[in-house]
Amino acid sequence: MSFIVVSTEFFLEQLKSLNKKEKRIVWNKIKLIKLNPYRFKAIHSKKFSHVFRVKLKLHNKETRLIYVVPQPKIVIACLLERKRDYSDLEKYLRRISE
Repeated sequence: MSFIVVSTEFFLEQLKSLNKKEKRIVWNKIKLIKLNPYRFKAIHSKKFSHVFRVKLKLHNKETRLIYVVPQPKIVIACLLERKRDYSDLEKYLRRISE
């Protein structure tokens, strides 16, 4: 099955703050996601059923790339800092439906 990758405006803003090396890391993970969006760990969400995360290390911080798979699209939602313990996850996912 072929998937279409789209991203939120918030994710694109977050991407601007990264340096070249970090952007390359993120884009390589997005390429892997496009090949098989179900390969990474699923996480629980109140609003969506197919939410996944990818572990990254950006700015020497544990970061998660959060994405949702409403077939046939893949929506890249945000980069989430791990230290916040996913407390802002639902706020960022709410932006997808808007």
